[in-house]
Amino acid sequence: MKTFEYTITDELGIHARPAGMLVKEAAQFKSSIKIAGPKKEVDAKRIMGVMSMGVKMGDTVRLTIEGEDEDAAAAALEQFLKDNL
Repeated sequence: MKTFEYTITDELGIHARPAGMLVKEAAQFKSSIKIAGPKKEVDAKRIMGVMSMGVKMGDTVRLTIEGEDEDAAAAALEQFLKDNL
């Protein structure tokens, strides 16, 4: 299992466009991917769950990845967050 945290720097937080891009990125991997914000944890492969988190700029999210391709998924998602959020 891989876990990492990232503090959101986008001034709009995780809104519709980056949420969709995050879900699309997560869906490429077979591993189970959960994203937890200050209020709740959801499946990172479900758009409505990610959007319902209400993550704002300055909030820290924690991603937990477990499965056969967890190393590749963790690296790709961490880079995605740095590049987009």
